[in-house]
Amino acid sequence: MRALRYHGPGDLRLEHGIPEPCCSKTQVKVRPAFVGICGTDLHEYSTPTFIPDQKNTHPVTGESRPVIIGHEMAGTIVEIGADINNKSIKVGDRVSVRPTVCCFTCPSCEEGHYSCCATPGFLGLSGGGGGLSDYICVESDFVHKLPDTIGLDIGALVEPLATCWRAVVRSGIKNGDDVLVFGAGPIGLGVIQCCKAQGANNIIVAEVAVERRRLAKEFGATLVFNPLESDIVRETKKATHREQGADASFDCAGLEATLKAACLATRPRGVIVNVAIWEKPIEFNPNLLVFGERVFYSVLGYDKNDFEGVLNAIESGALKPGSMITRKISIDRVVEDGFRALIEEKDKHVKIQIDLLK
Repeated sequence: MRALRYHGPGDLRLEHGIPEPCCSKTQVKVRPAFVGICGTDLHEYSTPTFIPDQKNTHPVTGESRPVIIGHEMAGTIVEIGADINNKSIKVGDRVSVRPTVCCFTCPSCEEGHYSCCATPGFLGLSGGGGGLSDYICVESDFVHKLPDTIGLDIGALVEPLATCWRAVVRSGIKNGDDVLVFGAGPIGLGVIQCCKAQGANNIIVAEVAVERRRLAKEFGATLVFNPLESDIVRETKKATHREQGADASFDCAGLEATLKAACLATRPRGVIVNVAIWEKPIEFNPNLLVFGERVFYSVLGYDKNDFEGVLNAIESGALKPGSMITRKISIDRVVEDGFRALIEEKDKHVKIQIDLLK
């Protein structure tokens, strides 16, 4: 079969004749249709973290480089194992894939918190197959059937939106609450939509790039500021109830300045949620949380409820993420029209998808 495999930093190869994966008794085989490229893919492309090197195999998948990439995916079930747990699915069903790799035996996994596994990973990064191939085998509990009204391209957006959904659920916002979002890249835009779907009132966004500020408004932001030109803390307080600050702030940028501003712009006993992967250590004064009894949460990944929450919201019309897809490309143009475009023209694109049906 065809597969796009990662051999090392900057080295992606479309290869033919890769053995087709065999479906175990608890798995389903999926033919991917659409696969999105995300910020994690871009980071791994140059500086691998989740992708194992040649000397160290991943403890769950047992694989090392080269690995098949692509973890934001939706496709069609073509084969079902003899003893699957998920009895609600069948051959021909269109599904979104939850690409969590976990051991199932550590304390976190035993409690159902698979994204907190002691040996975490993702399909499409850590071995076990990936979306950018003709076929992938997935545990049956980790596929989610798409309603008839949701296309496969939208189905491939469920994975990134599930992270955003989890962040908003974790914040505990209620109808009418005011929120602040730092960063309007793909995850920030997803958080904006999920806040709107879950009843937020004012959705205030801090973003430097002009085009991303425009997109933030398109997806539901009520106030958008350039943090290089405006005092975000002051503007947020002016826009919120009794000028106390946001009920919840979401840091989707992962910068020292944004975390500090998030704390200062959040009301006493409010919530700050980290939705970023940090590239380097920072200096942080915990008293920004202590004085005001603010709560700091973080999210990594998602669970079944987050996927189902996103699917239900899309089906009901509460989420309308289609315009996040700014380009569709073929698998033989992933580097040129996908990775390079997102690196060199990141402000022009939100989500580039690979159409595997071409």
